[in-house]
Amino acid sequence: MFVRHALVLAATAVALTACADAYEPAAQATTSAQATAPATAPAAGLSITDPWVKTTKEGMTAAFGTLVNSGAAPVTIVSGASPLSPKIELHEVVESGGKMVMQPKEGGFVVPAGGTHELKPGGDHIMLMGVTEEVRPGARISFTLQVQGGAPLEFTAVGKDFAGGEEDYQPGHK
Repeated sequence: MFVRHALVLAATAVALTACADAYEPAAQATTSAQATAPATAPAAGLSITDPWVKTTKEGMTAAFGTLVNSGAAPVTIVSGASPLSPKIELHEVVESGGKMVMQPKEGGFVVPAGGTHELKPGGDHIMLMGVTEEVRPGARISFTLQVQGGAPLEFTAVGKDFAGGEEDYQPGHK
């Protein structure tokens, strides 16, 4: 009886070892593929060039860059997030009462198929409110932009000094 149990245990050990060896190359291939793949795959063909954040000690700041869509369909950015700020809004700058004001951009940023959408001071931008730490020149700030119906776009923006435009923030302004 003891010999039979020993044989069964030995056969089980051999079978398990063989299974592990059979799966090991696949596991290594997956690990290698994951190591070379981006952390997340954004909407087909979406990227950002030259992303940067205006330096600030506290309060509000904004992020800029150029959204690039090399895909065959338009892409809409509907929201954003960053560990730097508990509240982020997608903004536009419009004229109101003879002055330029920033306000949330209804519908988000649409990046046309095969085109670009510039985020710039005095225009569309990513607004960060209640900034939790000072942003100095050269700081590296991570962002996630949520794409309507697609995977998010993750990127890192660099802190840069900028005097800013002459616009006011008008929450809820229509």
